[in-house]
Amino acid sequence: MVKTILFDLDGSLLPMDQEAFIRAYFGALTDFMRDIRSSELLVKVVWAGTDAMVRNDGSATNEEVFWKLYRQSFGDEAQSDAERLVEFYDRHFCAVKAGCGYNNAAAELVAALRCAGYRLVLASNPVFPMTAQKQRMEWAGLDPNDFDYITSYENSCYCKPSAGYYAEILRKIGAEPHECLMVGNDMVEDAAAEKVGVKVFLLTDCLIEREGKDLSNYPCGGFEELKGFIFNS
Repeated sequence: MVKTILFDLDGSLLPMDQEAFIRAYFGALTDFMRDIRSSELLVKVVWAGTDAMVRNDGSATNEEVFWKLYRQSFGDEAQSDAERLVEFYDRHFCAVKAGCGYNNAAAELVAALRCAGYRLVLASNPVFPMTAQKQRMEWAGLDPNDFDYITSYENSCYCKPSAGYYAEILRKIGAEPHECLMVGNDMVEDAAAEKVGVKVFLLTDCLIEREGKDLSNYPCGGFEELKGFIFNS
């Protein structure tokens, strides 16, 4: 019996075109930092830092991995940049919301699951700080307090599609794999949960197909199909 449900955010609970979101994000970020950083170099360094987090082997938090690479690129000035980025996420990240959609069915299902007693985890790839994770949840009409655990770059030492990412979540919340369901839209990153024995449901509204995986190997559909799958299984 499923007791714990892990939800991806981008393209799952929060509808979006991934490429449009990335353009909006880097547009807002480079505009905010343009007085101190070359836009081209900043984008290059942030992508390199993201890649370093994705390759994290668990020896440090993703936050530590990102800022280590950032310091290697910008030296002592990285500390002042860190303070500026806090301001960016607090006051300017909201501009990126325009690149995202909204599906009330997501918030309705989360509320129903919470009322039914399921333990809920926001398993969004932890390449953003917690403030960005929570803001995007709110854009989707979600209350972060309804989730028992939220992954972010501060509290995670792995990223999707590493099996270590899912194992870390299970360890931290004290859950058994066979009692968990991962819900997402990425056939590689979210389906990687099955590497540690977690069942997977793929949302198809913003499906990301990779590596020629066969969708028929997974239960899939929209939120109505997901609701039926959870409450009837």
